[in-house]
Amino acid sequence: MHTIIYPLNPRTRSPAAEPTSHVAFRQPNYDYLEHSDTITLVVYVPGVDAAGVEIEARGSDLTVTAKKSHFVRVNWQSLHLETAQRAYRLRLRLGSGFDYTSMQAEIHNGVLSVTLAKRLSATAANAPHQRRVAA
Repeated sequence: MHTIIYPLNPRTRSPAAEPTSHVAFRQPNYDYLEHSDTITLVVYVPGVDAAGVEIEARGSDLTVTAKKSHFVRVNWQSLHLETAQRAYRLRLRLGSGFDYTSMQAEIHNGVLSVTLAKRLSATAANAPHQRRVAA
């Protein structure tokens, strides 16, 4: 027996109940490199130039949105993933241990590098330096 499920009337739906569409964005590949005082986030966004990159830090979250400046025509068959029409969005929860105000970013040939400085914790900044003493 078949069951027919009718969609809800758009007037009865609340905007909060509608699912967010992930069709417009896709998650890019990325690497995370940790250094002693900084971290470097390398995001691969082929086809994106500097004008299409937006980086937002809100609380402990970092959001990178990269929109392509060249869009493929609707009737064109793309041969490579790089020429797909969707933009990139990467959302990461990095935590509060970073100084987001001193963030630096650069993009070259579709490779975005974001450098974040680590914050010194209050206990580490005020703690006296320990000397190693022979036992």
